[in-house]
Amino acid sequence: MVVVAGNVKTSWNPEMTADTITSSYWLTWKVFGCAAWLMVSTLFATFLISRYERSQTSSRGDGRGPGVVYEDEVWRPCLKGMHPVWLLGYRVVSFFLLLVLLIVNAILDGGSTFFYYTQWTFTLVTIYFGLGSVLSMYGCYAQHNKVVGDRADSEMADAGQRSAAYPPQGRNGAKDDLDLNDHHHARRVSAFWGYAFQIIFQINAGAVVLTDGVFWFVIVPFLSTTRNFDLNFFVVNMHSVNIIFLLGDTALNSLQFPWFRIAYFMLWTISYVSFQWVLHACFFIGWPYQFLDLSTSLAPVWYAIAGIMHVPCYGVFILVTKMKSDLLSRYFPESFRDSK
Repeated sequence: MVVVAGNVKTSWNPEMTADTITSSYWLTWKVFGCAAWLMVSTLFATFLISRYERSQTSSRGDGRGPGVVYEDEVWRPCLKGMHPVWLLGYRVVSFFLLLVLLIVNAILDGGSTFFYYTQWTFTLVTIYFGLGSVLSMYGCYAQHNKVVGDRADSEMADAGQRSAAYPPQGRNGAKDDLDLNDHHHARRVSAFWGYAFQIIFQINAGAVVLTDGVFWFVIVPFLSTTRNFDLNFFVVNMHSVNIIFLLGDTALNSLQFPWFRIAYFMLWTISYVSFQWVLHACFFIGWPYQFLDLSTSLAPVWYAIAGIMHVPCYGVFILVTKMKSDLLSRYFPESFRDSK
């Protein structure tokens, strides 16, 4: 989707601007202004992560900390009556559909398609569902073993206490099976892959809103009529399927959405911009997005606007998770698991 040379036919051919491989392009006040924005954003994101990530307690010293991820949150559904295999099935199907779309798009457009932020995000969403499928498989296996073990222990206890007045445990069917992990004291803090999964989820949440929002509300209405733009099947899917699948997973999962992990979303975009800078310093190619061009006098303004847009884009998903929590707690008060 990006032009490496001017003779490649793609969905959107960006215009070639100033020569980016010369020192005069980079040694300007505009570049230093944009670099300052990136540096300040990086420092702010680093501060948020160091301050809140893996914090075990709240600021008041009671309850769970904002950075804690429990092991069972990455694979259990948000409703107690729903078996984890349903979330597993959703993630497996989503992963394979996204992977097929990604591969086909890469074959049709070539490796240059990954010059775009959209493809970076789409790839990360695919990785999210792939990793989520593996974690859900582990969760289903772990819960099965726990259910079997608890039933065996319960039956042994019942056999030795038949004359006592204690009711048997673990014989109420699927509901008891699914509630075995609901006791807070027995929950374990997640290891590396659980935290990685949570972080990827929150990066994707902001990134898909940013990419799909800009595409449908800026590029399609305003730029599609002025540029060589082809709104084909794969372009539409790349800017819609990702957020649809992610919203579905959000409706089913038990993951938290703490605000401070906007820092990872910021670092994700900063990594992409840094990649583009290095790429354009080495090769004379067109910018995939015109606002990234550092030759215009408004470049620092565009970079600032792009940075500020991260806040409302991330905020949209915070509202989505709060709406989900309010609706499910209202209509399923006994079944909904509130991860607080």
